[in-house]
Amino acid sequence: MSQTASPRVVLHVGCGRKPLDSRFPASQWREIRLDINPAVKPDVVASITDMKPVATSSVDAVWSSHNVEHLFAHEVPLALGEFLRVLKPDGFLLITMPDLQEIARHVADGKLEETLYESPAGPVSPIDILYGHRPSIARGDVYMAHKTGFTAATLLQKLGDAGFRDAEVQVDRPSFSLWAKAFK
Repeated sequence: MSQTASPRVVLHVGCGRKPLDSRFPASQWREIRLDINPAVKPDVVASITDMKPVATSSVDAVWSSHNVEHLFAHEVPLALGEFLRVLKPDGFLLITMPDLQEIARHVADGKLEETLYESPAGPVSPIDILYGHRPSIARGDVYMAHKTGFTAATLLQKLGDAGFRDAEVQVDRPSFSLWAKAFK
């Protein structure tokens, strides 16, 4: 008689209703969504800087997709600390966010309004990343504003400062994003 292993649990914190990608196949992972906006119907309503509803050492992975840049700089250590707290001892964090260095290259080339990627708030340009999502802010959605930025080096430093180990950061130029993986 063989027992099938229970799917591992990934806490998905990020923008909009985007489903998990191929890194977390549904046959192996059970997704728990966390968001501050109850309208997106997450499993848990909480801030990434204070995830009290998520138990300590309760998830195998945290996927933070394009949300840390929406925090003020002083809130970033709080969020990373919460990610570390909820991870099981052998858990890992996967984090994606805009690469400020790539954005600066576009700004230097005068491509301020060129669409870099689509978000739930609409198209995002270099100027939006530097000054927040203008359409969202115009609607009064201050949560969508970008308040901080990272390069590969600064993200790696922040992960180390928060207590993550074996962190690596990759630059994905086609998407203007940083991809980081770090272990508890």
